[in-house]
Amino acid sequence: MALDILVLLVVVVLIFQRLWKVLGTDGNSPRRIKLSREGAEKLYNLLKSETEKEFHQVIEEAETLVPVADKPMSDLDKSLAKIPDFNRESFIKGAKKAFEMITAAFNRGDMAALKVLVSADICQKMSDIIKQRQNDKITAETDFIGFDKAEITKADVDDNKAWVSVEFVSEQVNVLRSADGEVLEGDENYIQNITDVWTFERSFKSKSSNWLLVSTKK
Repeated sequence: MALDILVLLVVVVLIFQRLWKVLGTDGNSPRRIKLSREGAEKLYNLLKSETEKEFHQVIEEAETLVPVADKPMSDLDKSLAKIPDFNRESFIKGAKKAFEMITAAFNRGDMAALKVLVSADICQKMSDIIKQRQNDKITAETDFIGFDKAEITKADVDDNKAWVSVEFVSEQVNVLRSADGEVLEGDENYIQNITDVWTFERSFKSKSSNWLLVSTKK
């Protein structure tokens, strides 16, 4: 009810202002316009209709400017919000780069590169596989095509560390070759669509803000 009265009051004021412009004076050159009762009613109804139309248009435009309430945060977003200086876009970009670097270093047996990118446990497992390949004189080749998907799926945080899991869906050509170049596993002409879930860890107490790979799953 109060809103209706307010709207009516605004309309009346606007109509009065328009009538004054048409029938009033400008202060310098007096002017008087005489209208019949019927003419005055028509003019009033015309101005009333135009004013109400414009007023409702202003109200509709104002309503579109009212901010929409934010959606409730998911459990994942709440966990990510607890990580200091965390930026989702930057993290995904870094995770994709780490995926390519770790995969390439593992295939060429570069332990020096792996030690700064993965945890001690993962590094030891990769080292064992690399040594076995070297003993068997097997070489690994990976032609990385690109990512179809890279998405954060889980995050855990405590007082000391944060863990963030990323699901990677990538296209790769993987081949294992013997010492004489024979293909032992894979197909150099076949592009595989591979899904991996990697978990990265960051210590809040470390001077470095780097994330280390601590878990891999297919």
